[in-house]
Amino acid sequence: MSPEVTPAADPARLVASLVRDVPDFPQPGVVFKDITPVLGDPEGFAAAVRWLAGVFAGPVDKIVAIEARGFILGAPVAYERRAGLVPVRKVGKLPASKVTVGYTLEYGEAALEMHTDALRRGDRVVIIDDVVATGGTVLATVELVRRSGAEVVGIAALLEVAGLGGRDKLADLDVRILVPGS
Repeated sequence: MSPEVTPAADPARLVASLVRDVPDFPQPGVVFKDITPVLGDPEGFAAAVRWLAGVFAGPVDKIVAIEARGFILGAPVAYERRAGLVPVRKVGKLPASKVTVGYTLEYGEAALEMHTDALRRGDRVVIIDDVVATGGTVLATVELVRRSGAEVVGIAALLEVAGLGGRDKLADLDVRILVPGS
């Protein structure tokens, strides 16, 4: 971490300085936003978690974390908020009764699942992920949460990939992004 960028003073600048762009991954034409340098930097990781945990005021019952990097961020956020953690996973990864929603992402199609008993009607939920790109993954997760009868308080992510329309697709939701339009 450079001495002039302190997490307390500017967490967005610190996190942005640590994110690595990986061109042509996972396929040609895609620029992957690699947050592993953020995770590996103690100050960067702490700043990211602190921001995610504090971005929505008021009570939160559950943190819904999207596979896979959302798990890394969602677990410490749930701990800080004293909320339960609900994993949203790719198809075939959850063992019990589940609900499934399909979606389109930047480089293909996929589906997500959540256990049917993970949320209760009326639970107040914050959805956590690392990056908002096309918005498809987040929208599928919102659908899973709403099917359970829970309330989406908001969506929090570290980064936004500009130019893919994700924010537009999420216009009716309260979306907070630490490093917008990167």
